[in-house]
Amino acid sequence: MAKTQLGARVDEEIAELARARARDRGMSVGDYIASLVRDDTGGLRERGMDAARRFLDEHQAVFDAAEDADRGTPGAHAA
Repeated sequence: MAKTQLGARVDEEIAELARARARDRGMSVGDYIASLVRDDTGGLRERGMDAARRFLDEHQAVFDAAEDADRGTPGAHAA
């Protein structure tokens, strides 16, 4: 498949994160960005967000109870 060059301006922090993540995955930045776009347009991101939403809907009470328990424990929160 032919390659097309794209240009994008992002904050330096984002550029560094992209470079580091691409390096961690053994990919070029271009290939890493392409994989993100494929995942996003292929519905992977949406399915993941839906799964996270369902998880929280089903288990929010557990997190709420843990937070409530922490509030009652002296020293549970750093100043």
